[in-house]
Amino acid sequence: MNRFVRILFIVVLILLVPLVAMQFTEEVNWGFGDFFLAGWLLFLAGVSIDFVLRMVESKRRWLYILIVVFVWLLVWVELAVGILD
Repeated sequence: MNRFVRILFIVVLILLVPLVAMQFTEEVNWGFGDFFLAGWLLFLAGVSIDFVLRMVESKRRWLYILIVVFVWLLVWVELAVGILD
């Protein structure tokens, strides 16, 4: 399977979690914009991790992946609750 398709498949699987949760509880209330932004952030993180895995051949690869995940989490939390205000 193509890397691009694999990343999209994983993003869709992750986005199914809030979609299914919306069917069972009213505490999860996402709109189209929420799904779009979450999908875009997940896709960018996946592409960034794939880029690091393909381009970095040293033991520092995991440090770069950790940095990508940390930045992704920081953006996600800031958009969710605004911790940096």
